[in-house]
Amino acid sequence: MRYRLRLATLAVVALLPGILKRPLYRWLFGYRIGRGVRLGLSLLDARDVELGDGTRIGHFNLVLRVGSFKTGRHAHIGSLNILRGGERLTLGDYASVMRLNVLNAIPDHDCTTAPRSVLDVGDGAVIVSGHRVDFTDAVSLGRNVIVGGRNSSLWTHNRQQTAPITIGDFCYLGSEIRVAPGGRLADECILALGSVLSGSIDAPRSLVGGVPAKVVRPLHDEDLVLVHRKTRDDIPDDLYKAR
Repeated sequence: MRYRLRLATLAVVALLPGILKRPLYRWLFGYRIGRGVRLGLSLLDARDVELGDGTRIGHFNLVLRVGSFKTGRHAHIGSLNILRGGERLTLGDYASVMRLNVLNAIPDHDCTTAPRSVLDVGDGAVIVSGHRVDFTDAVSLGRNVIVGGRNSSLWTHNRQQTAPITIGDFCYLGSEIRVAPGGRLADECILALGSVLSGSIDAPRSLVGGVPAKVVRPLHDEDLVLVHRKTRDDIPDDLYKAR
């Protein structure tokens, strides 16, 4: 009953204009909201919320049963996304989740592997549209990672067994790819359209493809220009140099 009352209150607050919404989130729920944050008609249900300066959350998003929900500076969430469950969900500075994505961790799992339900989306990374990320176990997307195209999925569980997924910095994941539990991709790699990554690719700067995915060839200089290109025009030049 208490949780239902909380959800009902959050739903009412979500309908209010921003000038009322922000102080009510702070006062009623203890949410920490930075300067210049813009909030659309979206439900924000998390135990602990910290929204960095300039964060923008669009309309008709559902954030449900999340433990810690944190965004960095100028993080963007578009519209019609579902972000559900997990101990922690973090979007880095200038990270983006565009639209129609499902980022989900099983809230009351019966896994035998003691997973950590954590999703970390790195600085400047982007999840484009129509993708599914299961973070019942930990998922880490590095800096400037692009989950591109449509209909890709990353899965960390197989019945009661789980394994984390790690995608290195400056990687591009093509359309309709699959990443199985335990999948790992080194820095500066391209995972080709339709590939299934079921193991660990440890060679950086590689074109990876196939079922199961394996290294096809090293990336050329022109390929590296593409993976290092900014995902958003407003990302400052020094964002990555500082790390």
